[in-house]
This record gives sequence, C-alpha cells and structure tokens, in this order.
Amino acid sequence: MKVSFNIHFHTVWGQKLSVVGSIPELGMWEPAFARGMVYRGNGNWQLELDLPSGVQVIEYRYFLSGNDKPIFEEWEKNHRIVLDSRSGRYTLYDYWQTRPANPAFYSSAFTGSLFAHPSHTEESAMEGPKRLVIKIYAPRVEKNQRLAISGNQECLGNWDIQKALILRCDAFPEWQISLDANKVSYPLEYKFLVVDDRHELAYWETDENRTLNLSSQGEDEVVAVSGLYFRDNLPLWRCAGTVVPVFSLRSERSFGVGDLGDLRLFIDWIRKTRQRIIQVLPMNDTTMGYTWADSYPYSAISIYALHPLYIDLSWMGALNDAGEAAFYAGKQAELNGKESVEYEAVLKYKIAYCRTFFEQEGKALLDTPEYAAFYQENAPWLIPYAAYSYFRDQYKTPDFSKWGSDAAYNKTRIERLCDKASGAYPGISFYFFLQFVLHTQFSSVSDYARRNGIVLKGDIPIGVNRTSVEVWTEPGYFNLDAQAGAPPDDFSVNGQNWMFPTYNWDAMERDDFSWWKRRLLHLSRYFDCFRIDHILGFFRIWEIPQESVQGLCGRFNPALPLSTEEIEHDGMSFDESRFTTPHIHDGFLPELFGDLTDEVKNAYLAQSSSRHFVLKPFCDTQRKIEALFDGKRDEASLRIKNGLYAIANEALFLRDRHEKGKFHPRISANQSFIYRELTNTDRYAFDHLYWDFFYHRHNHFWRAQAFKRLTPLVASTQMLVCGEDLGMIPESVPDVMSKLQILSLEIERMPKAPDREFADLRYLPYLSVCTTSTHDMPPLRNWWKEDRARRERYCRHVLQLPGDAPDECTAEIATRIVSNHLASPSMLAIIPLQDWFAVDDTVKRKDIETERINIPANAAHYWRYRMHLTIESLMDAGVFNAKIRFMIEQSGRK
Repeated sequence: MKVSFNIHFHTVWGQKLSVVGSIPELGMWEPAFARGMVYRGNGNWQLELDLPSGVQVIEYRYFLSGNDKPIFEEWEKNHRIVLDSRSGRYTLYDYWQTRPANPAFYSSAFTGSLFAHPSHTEESAMEGPKRLVIKIYAPRVEKNQRLAISGNQECLGNWDIQKALILRCDAFPEWQISLDANKVSYPLEYKFLVVDDRHELAYWETDENRTLNLSSQGEDEVVAVSGLYFRDNLPLWRCAGTVVPVFSLRSERSFGVGDLGDLRLFIDWIRKTRQRIIQVLPMNDTTMGYTWADSYPYSAISIYALHPLYIDLSWMGALNDAGEAAFYAGKQAELNGKESVEYEAVLKYKIAYCRTFFEQEGKALLDTPEYAAFYQENAPWLIPYAAYSYFRDQYKTPDFSKWGSDAAYNKTRIERLCDKASGAYPGISFYFFLQFVLHTQFSSVSDYARRNGIVLKGDIPIGVNRTSVEVWTEPGYFNLDAQAGAPPDDFSVNGQNWMFPTYNWDAMERDDFSWWKRRLLHLSRYFDCFRIDHILGFFRIWEIPQESVQGLCGRFNPALPLSTEEIEHDGMSFDESRFTTPHIHDGFLPELFGDLTDEVKNAYLAQSSSRHFVLKPFCDTQRKIEALFDGKRDEASLRIKNGLYAIANEALFLRDRHEKGKFHPRISANQSFIYRELTNTDRYAFDHLYWDFFYHRHNHFWRAQAFKRLTPLVASTQMLVCGEDLGMIPESVPDVMSKLQILSLEIERMPKAPDREFADLRYLPYLSVCTTSTHDMPPLRNWWKEDRARRERYCRHVLQLPGDAPDECTAEIATRIVSNHLASPSMLAIIPLQDWFAVDDTVKRKDIETERINIPANAAHYWRYRMHLTIESLMDAGVFNAKIRFMIEQSGRK
C-alpha cells in the first residue's frame, strides 16, 4: 500500500520537515528515526511510503528541524488515518496543527463530559475504495448539536441546509466526512455549520467559504484532508459548580462520613441545579496511626491509593450474619447522626466491616476476571502500598525507618511477601481488596458523572507524607533533609510548615518527570479536571530546615542566594555572625515573656554580649523547644515556648545550605527584633535588598524552572488543568499559567493586585476559577463577622450598599456576593457548598463556626466538617434549588 504525506509549510534555508509516527517506517515516535520529507516547491513538502498490507492505523505528526536538531513540532494532537485494504493508495493533505485559541475545550472535561458525543455512523458516511475524507476539529458542539457540511455541489446539498451532511465524531472533538470521490469535482467550495437534533441551523462557521482544489484521484485511492479547525465567534463559555470535600457529604445511607455512594447521589443534585462541575479535596489514603490526626487530606501515604474511608459499605455488600449486620446498622445510625465526622470511630468500624465482608466474600472477589485485570494494571503501585500497609500495622508505626530489616525497600523481597504462596498473603490481600472495591465504586461514579455531563475535579497535593509509600520506595526523588511549606501570608503570619520532604527536581527531570506523569495518568481514571495544590511550588518551594517548627526560617529552593559583596554593594555593613546567629537584645525580652523574663533568662538563655542573649544548646532549635514543652498546655508554658520559638527565628540572613558564603534575607525580617536594632542607613539598604531579592531577582530564573517542570506535565494529560496560585506570587506566574493554559484561582478577598483590598470581579481572566472562599478560609458568613471595619469598606465600595453594614451576612447579601462571582468572566465559578447554603435562610446552618473546614495556622487542625442536611433533603429543597438555577441562568452560565 502506498501512502503519500503532503503538507504546505514555508521554511528557510537549512530547515526541513520530517514525519514521526506510530509505525516502524516513521520511527515509532523516535525523532532520530523520523522520515525526512522532500521539498516540491512553493512551500509544498511530500513523503512517499510503501507500506506492508498489515498496517491498519497510522498516527503521526510533523516537526521542523534545522542542522539536524528539532526546532518545533505541531500541537499535541496527532494526525490519524485508518487504512482500508480495499484501497491501494492513500494521499494525505494535512494542515500544520497549531495550538487552538482555547485548548481547554480539547481537554477531557469537555470532550469526555461537558460536550461528549457518542460515535455516530450517519448514512452520509461513504466507505468505498475511492473517496474523499475531510476531518475537522470542532470541540464546542454541544450534546444536542451536530456538525454538518454544505457546499456548492450536489454531493454537499448545493448550500441547502436541509441537505447538509452530518459528520461522524468517532474521535470527538475531531469530526469527519467520507464523500464518494466520483461525485466531487474541483474546485470544491464548502463550509461547516452546526445543527441541532432536528437538523435546524444553530450557526454557520465564520469567515469565507473554504475551497479545495485537488488533482483527480485513482479508482482505488483515498484522499484525506486533516488539520482543519472550525471557525467560530461564540460567546465565552462559562459554567458553575460546587466545591465540597467528599468526607463532608451526608446522606441517609452514610456511615458517619461522606463516601463514593454519596458522591454519586450528589451528582444528581448538581445536575438538578444546572451546575456542571464538582470539585473535591484529595481522596488519597492518609492512614498512619488510625487517629484523627490522619484526617488531614493533603498528607497522603500514597499518591495512588484511595482512602478506605470512602468505601460505600451498602454498595459493597451486606453481611450474612444477622447479629453483625444489626450491630453495624446501629453504628451507622449512631455515627451518621453526629454533627461532624468522628474520624477515629468511623474509620474503626468501617475497616472492621470491610474485614468481616472480606472474610465472607474476599476469596470469591479476588478470583474474578475484573480483579485480575485491576491487579495486573495496578501492580507496580498496589504491591508496595499493600506491603507498606501491612508493615505499618505489624510494626504499629508508619515510620519505615523503625521497621528493622524492612526499613529499606527491597522490590524482590516485597514481591515475594505479596505472592499468593506467602504466609503474609491473607493479611496483605485485604489491602488489595480494599483498593479494588474503591476503584470499582469510583470508576462507576466517574462514568455516571460523565454520562450526565458533570465534571469531577480532583486535587493534587504539592507534597507527600515524609513516611509515605513513595518516600519508602523511591527516596531518590525527595530531599529528606528539608521540609516543604509556605512563607508567611494571610493564612499564617509565621508561615506554614507542612513537614513534607521537598522534591529532588534534578532526579525527576533526568527521567522526564515520569513520577508525575504516572500520577496524572492514574488521576485521570476518575477525574477530567484537577487542581494543582500550591502551583507556586513548581516555580520554587519554600524549604524549611528540619530543625524548624515554624516557616519563618525557610528559604526558596531553587534560588539565587546573595554573596557578601552583593549585600554590601547595596550599602549595608554585613556582619555574618551577628546577622545569621539567632539572638535577642535584653530590652526586647519583656515583650515576649512579660513577668516570666527572669525565669527564661536563667533557664533557657546564655549571654552572648553585654546586652544580647542566645538560646542555650539544649534548646537552640525549634524542634528541641517543641520536645521540651511537649504535652504542656498551661498558659505560662505556652508563652515561654512561643517566645523561644521567636528567638530561634531572630536572624536577618540565613546561610545557604549548598553554597558557602551565600545568604538569603530572612522572610518578614522587617518585623523582627534584630531589624529594630539596625541603623536607619542599614534599614534602608536592607529594605532595598529585600525587595529586590523576593520580588525581582528571581523572576526569569523561576519562570524557566516552571516551564521546564510544568510543560511536559500539562502536555502529558488530557485533563483540564487548574492551579492554586495564592500567596506570595512571583511576577512570572501569570505569564507561565497563561502560556500553558492553566486556569488560575481568583478570590475577591485575596486580590492579586497589590494596590487593591478586594479584587474587581469584572476583570478576572477568562482562564480562571473564581470562588467565594477555599477550604483554608472562613466561609462567607464567618468572614463577614471577622473584621467590622473591613466589612464596612466591602459593603460601601464593592456591594455599594447604603448605611452601615449589618452584623450578619444575610441571605440577601450572600446572594448578591455569589451572584457577583457568577457574573465574572471566569470560565469556572465554583462555590463552596457552605456559601451556596448561605443564600437561603431555610437551608443554611445556624451555627456558622462548624462550617469551617481548615485553619492553616493550626498544623494540628481536625478536618471534620459535614453538611448539616442530607443530600436527599437537599434534592427536595425546591425553593433553594430553583434559586440556584435562577442565579446561574441570570449569570449567563451554561
């Protein structure tokens, strides 16, 4: 079979085009083995191949090279042709595939859910040996619409809309039509249009008619034209949705916590209120000690495994023993009646139920072909996870350094341990079973969401737990001598210490970020959209020394630390010992300790000069201080501990961990005691240096880091990518996110413009997610009561309400705030469930304090919020649901 590749592309001297593809004749996707094309003049390039008869499908793409080095290639979508043995020759005329104006519509959020089209085989499809095939990308054709083609010849209906031919969409968003080439004469003039289910015109594509002028073709020749894009001038497409942790859902069947069955039921409410997206928090397993401390969903012990908490027990199956069934029915009623999640009790009884059911049905379940397929596909992560869980329970600790001979991961030994012949297999197979049940249930929920046009949006935490499966099995990807966190911001004045290890990006880059790509591929089984938690970490991470508890003594990594010469060039007299060693002037001690000052001096401080003190060796780091005061909750102990923490932070500069003689200004140093000791000249010099270091020096450097890391990851997934870009935002972040088409996060009360107190919702970027609050913030009604003066300014300048601001955020005010967000240009407006409740007095919770999900300043926060209504009662809340529908329709969202 002969195949001819043809493309029109203008090059300069020394450049050439090549074709790389999925067959050996095209290099099996290896650019080094791609086939070079021949230049035929006037910008036309051609490659002729003689292929064996067994080739059925070819995927391929073009790339430009110069001096034998690739310069650039087409956008990520491949050309694809299906070969038919009845035709002896294929002539392919391709357009260079540039990135479309809005790649978001090519993500699986749209192609697999919002606009998903089943495969259609209309009568207009012609499969003879001599045919003309035309392909075009048209992603914004909605579910009740079809793409059609009309033209100036009888085979295309002579411009009669009723005779326009419907295209097939076997690989949406690419549509195609096959025409009998015997009925086509050139030049062919044509145009695409969108029609509804009744074949009524919705709209024509914009611009001039298209023209095709080709040579006559042979009797057994197929001519295919691909790489076309539908031209439209449609209004910006926007939708609304809800963000809620799965654990916060409540139904009549819940076992004290939201589960996958509840998520399926919640999809019905989302659809009923004409919302299109559900955003959840991370759902990975976080089980370390089976205590409430494991409730923190961003501290995963596995980037793949789902949390057993989310198994729907009633969906999994009933227990045969009547007594046991009655016992668990009682526990279900008891725990489901609780106002919030009782994490330890819920997990204890759900796991116990699962063990009983496993003893009853496990062997039969693990013998099914469905389980065999699941195991084979997931074994690379499932085996280490099950072994980890087994050891965690056997050794009574998740800290694998305390697992004796099992502390170091040994792949061969672990595979033997997890083999069916192993004595440990009965215990280990329980974890296989749990993950299989979770996968089965979640896959069903995901399929249900897609069928109903609802997008599930997941959440990828920036870090993993220090004692996670991944750190145990792949320690080379992590810097275990440091902790990840965030610099001081509106959430925490001392910064945040998440205690995760930081990433060894050099190691990850060496294997083309395969660790991240595998993670995204796994996530895409269940989600069509996801949020990158703390996307700023891909530019630089806030890296905190192991000896620190708080985040103030962190530094950005990677960074460009300062030399002594650079510091002094700005006019500052640099004394390394004085500025890098934590110490405090005795005049400031009463501010920290009050009437406890003398006691602290005697017990914890050593004099370093006539007026200065340093911490004694037994308490000279925050980790040592933390250990000294462990379990002490009295007021005096807490004051002393916090004061000693503050002294441990009292440095103006921090030594770089890798480069001797290089330094980082300490974040928020202008609020330190040592800063108050500086002369006016040194303060001025330090302020200038500080501003340049944190807000200017790294802009291009961090931009390059982000592109290097994010570009291959975004290209590797079909999911719609969103980024949480809050906090101390480098100047380069908006540019990088815009170029990579990553949706930003926009919050009215956290403006990104430094000169504004509140963001102007009318001017938010289209490629963004706007929301009224996040899980790290107080919901609307809580925020309203926090700061009276700010509330007054908000009412006066944003809501433009007359008079004084009311003490409570009434339903009318909440409605206005949510409506303003819905009216914004943002593609996605995703509102927290608590803020939806706030718009209606008949459904909102009376106790607003129980609606807070997280307090970032408290590292030991208990994540336990549950909605106060059941989803069943929410479905029946007719007035409330009608109000949400009306608000969404009024905003112009779909």
